[in-house]
Amino acid sequence: MPSDAQTLLATGWRALADGDWEQADRAFAAALEQEPSAAALDGLGESRWWQGATHEGVGLRERAYAAYRRGDATERAVDVALWLCRNHEAIFGNQVAAAGWLARARRLVDEQGVDSRLPQVRLHEALAAADPAEGEALARKAYELGRDGDDADVQLCALSQVGATLIDQGRIAEGVGYLDEAMAGSLGGEGSHRDTVVFTSCTTIIACTTCAEFERAVQWIRAADRYAQRYGSPFLHVECRTLYGTILVQVGDWIQAEEELTTALEASRHALPALHHQALAALAGLRLDQGRLEEAERLVVGLEDHPAGVAVHGRIHLRRGRAATAASALRRGLAELGEDRLGTLELLELLAEAELLLGDRDAAIALATRLAEVGAAHGCTIAHARARRVEGRARRSAGDGDAARAQLATSLVAFTRVGMPLEAARTRLLLAEAASEAAPVVAADDARAALHTFEALGAVNDADRAAGLLRDLGATDSRSRPGGLRHLTKREQEVLRLVGEGLSNADIADRLYISPRTAEQHVARILAKLGVSNRTEAATAALRGRGDAGR
Repeated sequence: MPSDAQTLLATGWRALADGDWEQADRAFAAALEQEPSAAALDGLGESRWWQGATHEGVGLRERAYAAYRRGDATERAVDVALWLCRNHEAIFGNQVAAAGWLARARRLVDEQGVDSRLPQVRLHEALAAADPAEGEALARKAYELGRDGDDADVQLCALSQVGATLIDQGRIAEGVGYLDEAMAGSLGGEGSHRDTVVFTSCTTIIACTTCAEFERAVQWIRAADRYAQRYGSPFLHVECRTLYGTILVQVGDWIQAEEELTTALEASRHALPALHHQALAALAGLRLDQGRLEEAERLVVGLEDHPAGVAVHGRIHLRRGRAATAASALRRGLAELGEDRLGTLELLELLAEAELLLGDRDAAIALATRLAEVGAAHGCTIAHARARRVEGRARRSAGDGDAARAQLATSLVAFTRVGMPLEAARTRLLLAEAASEAAPVVAADDARAALHTFEALGAVNDADRAAGLLRDLGATDSRSRPGGLRHLTKREQEVLRLVGEGLSNADIADRLYISPRTAEQHVARILAKLGVSNRTEAATAALRGRGDAGR
């Protein structure tokens, strides 16, 4: 007959398998009070981690590791050691601690003959490899071992890591194929561990960001929506969450992006500086897009010479009219990071903008050529879009309006195709400015379309610039009026419809598979855009808008 503690442990493990983190937490906590054990610490650590208390989860599992070792439960000790290896790097950015936990797991496998855990050790060695080619070989070996042992989780994670290492070697088309396969298998439920989805999701987000495959990353994020609604976000690691938020900014989901970046910033406070700097810079970039310049400056104070802060500091200097300072900072950043990496595309374009402001068109055109070369080498649409935009601006500054418009039109199509609404709208506004003298009516139409996008996103400074051009062109009714519905995003229109049906924020969250906090932010933003003070007035505005549309 099992003891009460044993019954509680069984309840906890079943709840974990079902994704009921709160019930698991209660069961393991109660078991720990009755009879402290490695299993209770282990399960409680996992449930806390899934609920977002990642630091507490790591601490509990460190205690579980020691308890497993004292109890000669070597296989579980290896499992926990490898989990700690991965999380010390992914959550704290602590590669030294990660290397220590990996070495400990490897020694236990070698000395205790725990061959069943050798595939996982090879997988983590692949993660730790500094050389991408070596990492690829280790990941492929992990896959083979996982296949031989019929371990679907190792196989899926290994395929994902093979894809990441191929991308690091510049073999992007081949690499994303492996990422896609691993994501399909993990979200399809082939693995038996929830961590497999976390592993493949974060690997995909990081790798896709590295090679500027934002569109692919977003598609997989959307594919993971049902999983996230059932079990919680798989983007739990700090670096992964930060990049997730950055991608959401790029594709125009700024409310969710702000939630993710704010969470990443808080979670990284106890991490090593590199991860915290990355989160600070990402949130500062969003603040700049929102027109909150002073707040962005405060966020990145002290990051002038850190790689994560180069782009945002360059943007701040340009916004302040300090083109020479921006150019100097961006050149230093490019010298450190390298000009042939997809991660430096934004730096190259910002430097080109600074060169144009300093009057050096030849330098800007050379940077456009460099962007095009990087794009050709990696098959990157975004690099080509940035290259064409730089060349369009340079041609306009030289007085060649036709060539400028042709280049900008090509850039606009590319940014639109990859689903980057802010960059597409900024390019459309440049196109409107280039056409303002030769084709003022067309220019006004483009400026108005750009303005609507800026207003929908909340890009205040960009909206002001578009409205200014429309005034110069003599256009009327350029700004959206408070109370109008046309500048709500598609998601905001969905939320407003549910508000009109009388749903609470919690009900809206359930209906749309979003968090209650995100639903609350959507409602607050809708009230601001409509110029109303409460939900009843918003619902009335929605009804009035539908009535106007029907006439």
